[in-house]
Amino acid sequence: MNLKLLIGIPLLVILLSSCQDAIPDQVEASPYDEHHIAKSDTIIDCSNGKFNEGRLTRIVIHSATERLQNITIRNCELKGSIRMYGLGLTGADQAVRESSRKQGHTERAQAAAPTNILISNVTFEEDGDIPVFVSPGVTHVTIENSTFTGKSNSTAIYLAAESGHNRILNNTFDMAVAREVIAVDGSAHNRIANNDFRIVSGGGIYLYRNCGEDGTVRHQSPQYNIIEGNVFSLIDLTKNGWGVWLGSRNGNRKYCGDDSGFPFGSSISDRDYANHNAVRGNIFNGSDRTVLDNGQNNNIQ
Repeated sequence: MNLKLLIGIPLLVILLSSCQDAIPDQVEASPYDEHHIAKSDTIIDCSNGKFNEGRLTRIVIHSATERLQNITIRNCELKGSIRMYGLGLTGADQAVRESSRKQGHTERAQAAAPTNILISNVTFEEDGDIPVFVSPGVTHVTIENSTFTGKSNSTAIYLAAESGHNRILNNTFDMAVAREVIAVDGSAHNRIANNDFRIVSGGGIYLYRNCGEDGTVRHQSPQYNIIEGNVFSLIDLTKNGWGVWLGSRNGNRKYCGDDSGFPFGSSISDRDYANHNAVRGNIFNGSDRTVLDNGQNNNIQ
């Protein structure tokens, strides 16, 4: 498998922790140009034009030697995707795995990852990649007033383990995806509000904790998230799909035992613990499969 196809960092060949079911088996050169942001306080403003002259491009925000912060990408037509990471791209990265086997992993991952990132008024056009992947520990990302088009072999937005305090606001999802539109995988304190989900076939927003995959212990649970004021078109929803699913896995993966042997996190329990979330004021059209709550102490209105 070639991670470059979905994540795009040369010479880093690992399994994509959060989406490995969607990665093709063939190995081939990445079709993406890569634009690396290496300094804090960087602003990219396309003035409503095409980024990189419309070529297929992946924008990479990597805290390599210092923690990057205050990055803005706005007013762009982006044919491609955005990646942001610190310790590693996914839980399959060795640095993430090693950190996860000690107490304090969430704090370490967040301290190493980029923070305060604004993606505003960006039109994404994709043909397989996940448009926005928020890697372990990334915090305070705002994705607003943007449009997602084309198709993804996985999700449109992925909030990975140990990330948090992100906002997804006033966006339009008009994109064919292979699974749920937004994955909240062990990510907490996020707000997803006032978005228009125009194509929902495999699910809208799913909260879970990807226990054990790649031997990495998940510490944080998908809790204290707010999902409000969104509109979901569920006309094409599959028979097993839901508009919003709190606790969509709860150990239902064959790799959940791969992180055994540690006295914390998903090593001692494969449950999602999708608790203390709020789902309110959303509109669901086309199906009665609106909200499934497999957590506890969630506020559903």
